Amino acid sequence: MTRHYNFSAGPAMLPTAVIERAQQEMLDWHGSGMSVMEMSHRGKEYMSIADKAEKDLRDVMSIPDNYKVLFLQGGASAQFTMIPLNLLGDKDSADYINTGVWSKKAIAEAKRYCTVNVVADTSEGGFSTVPTQESLQLNPDAAYVHYTPNETIGGVEFDYIPETGDVPLIADMSSTILSRPIDVSKFGMIYAGAQKNIGPAGLCIVIIREDLLGKASASTPAVFNLETQASNDSMYNTPATYSWYVAGLVFEWIKEQGGLAAMGEINQRKAEKLYAVIDGGDFYGSPVAKNGRSWMNVPFTLPDADMDAAFLKGAAERGLITLKGHRSVGGMRASIYNAMPEAGVDALVSYMHDFAKNQG
Repeated sequence: MTRHYNFSAGPAMLPTAVIERAQQEMLDWHGSGMSVMEMSHRGKEYMSIADKAEKDLRDVMSIPDNYKVLFLQGGASAQFTMIPLNLLGDKDSADYINTGVWSKKAIAEAKRYCTVNVVADTSEGGFSTVPTQESLQLNPDAAYVHYTPNETIGGVEFDYIPETGDVPLIADMSSTILSRPIDVSKFGMIYAGAQKNIGPAGLCIVIIREDLLGKASASTPAVFNLETQASNDSMYNTPATYSWYVAGLVFEWIKEQGGLAAMGEINQRKAEKLYAVIDGGDFYGSPVAKNGRSWMNVPFTLPDADMDAAFLKGAAERGLITLKGHRSVGGMRASIYNAMPEAGVDALVSYMHDFAKNQG
């Protein structure tokens, strides 16, 4: 069996140990005679899986007791709608920071339900950096402030957590969750699609401060009401059971690696190695300002786009796959989430040196 180094932005590679564990348990989970895929979500076997996954996530992220953890369907994109439906309360406006494709999508959905104040917009610079804290034109009467700490497509990442005073800060952490320690208490709500650093697609993790529940508009469907989902332990409707189960295995794996502090050290090293080869000469280029570069999604360009096909072909021959940049950006993009081992980044760096030497 051959396992390539998969640099896909999502669905992304999972830790090999997690896949092997799921394989071992596929037909018969712990002597139950059932696959997890066959279990009733309300049966004692599955309830034990769900409970442990939430406990492990709380442990890994040091989530305070006054936050609810939800395992929902619809991916992060569903939250673009659910956030204004649930968090506006008696207010009619919200602040949004626009730093890329996913911010734009969140803004477009929110405009269906409220007045959106775009308090910072980096589109004029091609989404190549992040706004400073001082440049944020925040409204103290906004229902919340929404931002995307890491833009997966553009490879732009905030190097700070915005200060928003008494206004709740909402973060789409799909690309950065679990990559390093964070202070959850600085956020009103964190949400993340699973298919990058958590598990298979089909699941969205929501971590929300309890005082923000109960503000949903009267027209909010019950299945989209975060208070309803919280009061039913994410089981108002049948959840994405298998994705939830695999996410739980990933949480266990992170604990075995030494937790988020250890993951952060590894991820920082991986990113530094990759940016070092990009910056180490004039062959490769980065479209992102140095103070806004992502640890998780690293876009880079070659001297001539006509070289792209040869670069990708040579990379695939070395088992380095899905390096083509997003169609809206072009060039290359290496997504180096938790499951990408340091050896995979070393192999990519080695290939990049060889390619530049042969083509330069």
